[in-house]
Amino acid sequence: MGQEKKAISDGKQVSIEYSIFLQDDTQVDSNIGKDPLTYRCGKQQILPGLEEALYGLSVGEKTQVILEPDEAYGAQNPEAFKEISEELIPEKMRYEGAVLVVPDKENGDVLVRIDAIRDSKITLDFNHPLAGKTLKFNVKVLSVD
Repeated sequence: MGQEKKAISDGKQVSIEYSIFLQDDTQVDSNIGKDPLTYRCGKQQILPGLEEALYGLSVGEKTQVILEPDEAYGAQNPEAFKEISEELIPEKMRYEGAVLVVPDKENGDVLVRIDAIRDSKITLDFNHPLAGKTLKFNVKVLSVD
């Protein structure tokens, strides 16, 4: 007898290979050639919109999933910007686009991006780097257990 194909459903442990792109096809992340992303289906361990799109797929299947900002990392919060004095940032990290790791007692380490530098003031952006972006995921299912 042939082996029954296991489909992704609640409670299954799933491993996937993925690449993530912005709308202009700029790649922003990928685990191809690295360890697979493994999650337990139905436990909200990955983006809900992505998890929903993968339901029913089996090992070896590929799909493309497009998530609008509200399905991915949300809209950019205009209140998530804070201006600080430039001397609070190490000199080698004082450039627009620099990503800093800031310790936070409530949330653990938080990634913060330098949005702007003007007149010895630095504007920090506490939004997720992919907030406000529509994302395209290319996914291949590697295992379903």
